[in-house]
Amino acid sequence: MSLTHLPQVLTWLIALASIFGMLVRPRGLPEAFWACGGAFLLIAMRLIPLRQAGWAAYDGWDVYLFLAGMMILAELARAQHVFDWVADLAAQHAQGSSLRLFLLVYLVGIAVTALLSNDATAVVLTPAVLAVVRRARVQPKPFLLACALIANAASFVFPISNPANLVVFDRHVPPLATWLKVFLLPSIASIVVTYLCLRWSSREALDIRIHHRQAAVELAAGGKRALGGLIFAASVLIVASALGLPLGIPTCISALLVMALVSLEDHGVLRRAIAGVSWSVLPLVAGLFVIVEALQSAGLLRMGLAGLHLIGSLSEFAAKSIAAFSVALASNGMNNLPVGLMSGSTIRHANEAGIIAHAVLLGVDLGPNLSVTGSLATILWLIALRRERVEITAWEFFKLGVVAMPLSLLAGLLFLWS
Repeated sequence: MSLTHLPQVLTWLIALASIFGMLVRPRGLPEAFWACGGAFLLIAMRLIPLRQAGWAAYDGWDVYLFLAGMMILAELARAQHVFDWVADLAAQHAQGSSLRLFLLVYLVGIAVTALLSNDATAVVLTPAVLAVVRRARVQPKPFLLACALIANAASFVFPISNPANLVVFDRHVPPLATWLKVFLLPSIASIVVTYLCLRWSSREALDIRIHHRQAAVELAAGGKRALGGLIFAASVLIVASALGLPLGIPTCISALLVMALVSLEDHGVLRRAIAGVSWSVLPLVAGLFVIVEALQSAGLLRMGLAGLHLIGSLSEFAAKSIAAFSVALASNGMNNLPVGLMSGSTIRHANEAGIIAHAVLLGVDLGPNLSVTGSLATILWLIALRRERVEITAWEFFKLGVVAMPLSLLAGLLFLWS
């Protein structure tokens, strides 16, 4: 190896070490520590100019605003027990059937993911579902796995369903009408196939009756305000998507308006919401933007462009399948957020706005259903379970994911047309 290649090698080593640390979290250090630490190290060693790193971090402003707004909305709903009420409502309509309860929880997960993002489903809905199934005295694992898998399977129903969607398309997310034309059928296909895989794998656990009766969860005045605010916020975001507007500012403004509405009933909601939000996600994303920018300068962009050129000579189905499955597997090794950043940058440089770009999005969103390291949402889902003293091992997740992920991704690709 010549000295001229040393900066590129060091950049790759630091980037991979940062991503590995973010996934494994040695000594329990938070994910943001590893992402930001890697970014600062790249700057300190002059492997990326400070100005270039600053522009890379600034370029994610729309994603930061979107994440902040979504986290505030989800925390408000959690604090006002909106998700507990929704999950309990599903339990009441189960009519003593575990299978019916499972289907209702799955449908709730679809709605929450589509309108509030996959992070809300994986992190906030999961504890509420766990509380319901514990009171119903049924096997919790099928329901908890459903929360994790539907958080990814339904994460491209709308652009707002997954922050990774904004990353892949940068600030040029297609208008809602165009988005639905491209992704509605693939979304339905992936949701249905994922449900069938979950239903088949849990067939014995769901073949029991629910005998335990319990008092219904009542939604207080603050909860009703929060629910109305969530419906308003979701409507605003859908309209913004339809108009092709950047989603960060509408999300953040909607969250602040909902917070003001709820605070009319509960004056302490502002303090609790700010304290409950995982703000470390924002520097984590900024650090990843800087790391990916450094990797682009170290040869990643050339590799990506070469890969796109190579599959460009193949048939349409072969090209979109290779692109989607390659990105899906890479997401499990590196996490789908940095993979989405890298893929999105490559797509923009190649001026690729067609079916390959759409297949890449499917791989970024559905790939994390293979393993718990695939996305930040599934990592946070696992942490939430551990807080509740529930153990679902990486192997249990993988045994289901190795079937569900490829089948749902293939189903989505079959309905992804030019």
